[in-house]
Amino acid sequence: MATKRADAEKVEAYTRALMEAARSEGRANADLVQWQHARKFSPEVLETLAAMQREDDLDLVAEVAKHYKELLDAHDTTVSVTVTTAVPMDDDLRAKVRAKAEKDLGAPVYLVERVDPKIIGGIMLEVRGKRYDASVRAQLANIRKTLSSSFIGGEEK
Repeated sequence: MATKRADAEKVEAYTRALMEAARSEGRANADLVQWQHARKFSPEVLETLAAMQREDDLDLVAEVAKHYKELLDAHDTTVSVTVTTAVPMDDDLRAKVRAKAEKDLGAPVYLVERVDPKIIGGIMLEVRGKRYDASVRAQLANIRKTLSSSFIGGEEK
């Protein structure tokens, strides 16, 4: 019950904040229409918009849309590869990752770099919907799983 109440309070707070901002700008009805369509946005669109908001780049939305269409129309074969590391990559590592990915994929690569200290070390790659996880966190999880399945039932007598 507490969860439903907490959710209801969040819904109320979000709604009031959105409405107040929309009314102050004279666009309450327009914002409602946008909000009704927002649930159709893919996670990637929402993530990109959030990143643009953080960087104060929302004025570039029209240009991004235009460039997106141009790339689609040009049948761009560049493959986006998301690289996650525990610390920022240096230029040498970035060049090696790009070269290896381009060789393996047989296409030009655009690297999307992310830093996530939770992976402890190593690297994670995401490309074409597949994840390749060579992080220390994943290796530790595999070791833990192997040890757990080997020692179920405790010590042998």
